Amino acid sequence: MDPALSAVRLSVREAVHTLSSEDGGRIFSTLGSLKRYLGQTENPALPGEQEEFARVHFSAFLRCLVSKLSPDWLELLPDGQLEELWASFFLEGPADQAFLVLMESIEGTAGPSFRLMKMAQLLARFLSAGRMAAVLEGQCWQHTESASPLLQETLLIRVVTLPDRLGNRLQRESLAVFLPQNYFPLLGEEIVRVLQAVVDSLRGGLDCSVSFVSQVLGKACVHGRQKEILGVLVPRLMALTQGSCLWQRVCWRLVERVPDRAMEAVLTGLVEAAPGPEVLSRLLGNLVMNSRKAQFVLTQKLLFLQYRCTTPMLQSLLGYLATDSQRRPLLVQALKELLETWGSSSAVRHTPLPQQRYVSKAVLICLVHLGDAELHDSRDELLASLMAGVKCRLDSSLPPVRRLGMVVAEVASTRIHPEGPPLRFQYEEDELSREMLALATSRPEADGSLETGSRAWWWRAPPCLLSAPGQLACLTSLCYLHSDDEFVPYDMSGDQELKSSKAPMYVRDCVEALTTSENWERWEAALRALEGLVFRSPAATREVSVELAKVLLHLEEKTSVAGLEGLRQRALVAVTVTDPARVAKYLTSQFYALNYSLRQRMDILDVLTLAAQELSRPGRLGRAPQRGSPGPASQPSSAVAPAWRAVVEERIRSKTRRFSKGSVGRGPAAGPNEFNSVAGYFFFPLVQHFDRPLVTFDLLGDDQLVLGRLAHTLGALMYLAVNTTVAVPMGKALLEFVWALRFHGDA
Repeated sequence: MDPALSAVRLSVREAVHTLSSEDGGRIFSTLGSLKRYLGQTENPALPGEQEEFARVHFSAFLRCLVSKLSPDWLELLPDGQLEELWASFFLEGPADQAFLVLMESIEGTAGPSFRLMKMAQLLARFLSAGRMAAVLEGQCWQHTESASPLLQETLLIRVVTLPDRLGNRLQRESLAVFLPQNYFPLLGEEIVRVLQAVVDSLRGGLDCSVSFVSQVLGKACVHGRQKEILGVLVPRLMALTQGSCLWQRVCWRLVERVPDRAMEAVLTGLVEAAPGPEVLSRLLGNLVMNSRKAQFVLTQKLLFLQYRCTTPMLQSLLGYLATDSQRRPLLVQALKELLETWGSSSAVRHTPLPQQRYVSKAVLICLVHLGDAELHDSRDELLASLMAGVKCRLDSSLPPVRRLGMVVAEVASTRIHPEGPPLRFQYEEDELSREMLALATSRPEADGSLETGSRAWWWRAPPCLLSAPGQLACLTSLCYLHSDDEFVPYDMSGDQELKSSKAPMYVRDCVEALTTSENWERWEAALRALEGLVFRSPAATREVSVELAKVLLHLEEKTSVAGLEGLRQRALVAVTVTDPARVAKYLTSQFYALNYSLRQRMDILDVLTLAAQELSRPGRLGRAPQRGSPGPASQPSSAVAPAWRAVVEERIRSKTRRFSKGSVGRGPAAGPNEFNSVAGYFFFPLVQHFDRPLVTFDLLGDDQLVLGRLAHTLGALMYLAVNTTVAVPMGKALLEFVWALRFHGDA
């Protein structure tokens, strides 16, 4: 037996025997002499003895120290001398063994006790003293053939699950450093310290590995702690990699060595934490080219299988693919697949609206980063996917989906095929459309905006003035002399446009003007006066009601009239309310007729709904004549009477003393529901032929937009006729209609 090794074994055996005594001084001296095997005294032991002590005896000796821990044992020496010497073995010895013994002792202690709290406090000191970095750093110097997989796996589990294990054991007595929101940022700081030691070693020519650190990072991210650990790690690495190629290579290797099962969690956290594509490129390098798992996560899973990334994350991800020439083919391929998904009719029908917005934003960001030459090479394929997507989205029954199709089509067509005519759509701008258009605009060049703005107002000046700097002051003063800012503008808010033609006086005159007149002012005047004339002359309207409805349904805009659609719709509603049976019969028959556009068919449904709502309104007969604007035949006193009457009633009300007040407002006047007798004309013709496709109209096929409007109209008519005698057969017919649509693709 080697005498040196036997000396270490004898010293440890003697120390263990001494710990059982009650002589504090002897225990103190024995422990002090044993510390020389840690190399922390003035006369350290030989390197071979230190290695033997650390490799064979240290863990067993620490367990012996834990077993002796008690209040009486620590009080053998005053002022906490023995406790401090006892703790120094955990804080100064091999960090990995000390950490495992501490975790083992805490988990093995049953119930709340003095020993449990002392060990927890010692572990907190262990973490605060930066010993976790020593635990991780010790595994970086282990060569692959000498490293113990079991030891590394045990350390990995204990390091990452420390908050959970300590929380389960300490319950409400847990210390602040063990809380996840405090522990994982500390772990991130320790990882930075380990990486700094690795960089220093590489500069010194020593070999090392970051595999264990990568496993710790991956497991922490898999446990859902990306924000805590990467929130500390990414800002530090962003600063350290700014001008150091060595630091960048260490970061690339750190991410490359992350296990495949944790690659998604790490990459998602890095994309979220990185403030831009440049930083992400410094941290990842060409990882997407070297790792199939990373390529799948960055180009497939984050773009197609998830939609959790925010807009800045999407910009960082796609910008990362665009910042290097080797990665740009992946960006082109991503755009092709994104547009293919965007143009899939199945995806439009079955994916939720947030995911469709997500894919649309990704398409626009890709278009911003790609150049004209790259888009030109794949123009035909991209245009085919784009046109297919536009058709599917314009056929959708959801307005946000249609608006997405319009915005993306406008931007993409301009970028993919700049030589051709650009697509232009009319849609209402909302917050989403403005955000999408902002994504599509490239970043402005860093030129002097102040100079450009200051020169904009004198661009018409002669070249001689602009060429001579001394003439600029003269030009400015000249402009101020001729300025009209001091004149007060004349108030023209009450002016009315003078018309050469008068408004028609009768309904027949309106019909004649709308069908045969070539005078556009007379045509417009007839359209504006028609609603009031219909309500004031119901008998005359009934004589030409069907003819008038036909004219209004086929009315085309012959001149630029503000609010033409509203005027036409209100006039149609007025005609339908005045003669509901005949006009409703005509409109419902035309709904399934040939040679009508989808817009006209939806107008028919809207008119029927509004007319039914007007007919079912209580007290309609007393208020109907006041709907239109007063016509030329009205007496001047009719407009003045309500004004003086209101003044008189207000004076009487103010001078009358009342001891009790009832309800201030009157309830609606009761009356018969006029929709009762004509509800069948509105409802039943619409549900008769919905399943019969026509040459240009197929409700159950491509024209699902009109089908959705038809279902809404039938539901509204059923609601307005709820208390009528025809409600029961209407309900049965509506149930059959809805039952036939239960398996529709765009339910």
